[in-house]
Amino acid sequence: MTIIEGRVWKFGDDVDTDVIVPGRYLIGDVPEIARHVMEGIRPGFADLVEPGDIIVAGSNFGTGSSRDVAVKAMLAIGIRAIVAESFARIYFRNCINSGLAPVECPGASVIEEGQRVRIDLLDGKVTVVDTGVVLEAVPLPKEIASILDAGGLVGFMRREIEADHR
Repeated sequence: MTIIEGRVWKFGDDVDTDVIVPGRYLIGDVPEIARHVMEGIRPGFADLVEPGDIIVAGSNFGTGSSRDVAVKAMLAIGIRAIVAESFARIYFRNCINSGLAPVECPGASVIEEGQRVRIDLLDGKVTVVDTGVVLEAVPLPKEIASILDAGGLVGFMRREIEADHR
C-alpha cells in the first residue's frame, strides 16, 4: 500500500471539517453522513467519487473541529488519499488513525482535476501520470505506512497483538 494511484478531485485552501461533513448531518451513521461529503461546495460529490479516487487540495486541509468522521466519511465514499499543500494537524493524524493516506506536497496546486496521480508514500513522490510531472512530497515514515496498510490504528494494533500471540 505504499503506492497509491487514482483519479483526482481538486479543492482549494482552508477546506474545513464543516465543509467536508456538514454539522447538520452528524446525527446519522457514517454511510449516511458520507452521502453529504463536500456538498456545500460541490453538490453531489459523494455520488461522483469512485473507489480509489484521490483529493488534491491547497493549504490547511481539514482545519476546524477534530471530528474523525470527516475522515471516515471520505473513506466511505471511496477516497483513498488526500494530497495537499498542508494539513491541519489533527486532521492529518485522524487520517493516519483511520487509514486514509495524507500526503503533504508543496506544489500540489499544479495537479488538475481529472488527472491520474501515482503516490509513493515512502519515497515522497507524487507523479502526475498524464504528464509525467513528478512532485516532491513529505515521505511518510515506514511505521506510519504500516498503520495505513493495516487500515488504520485499530487494524495495526490488532495485527500487532495477533503477531505477539503466535
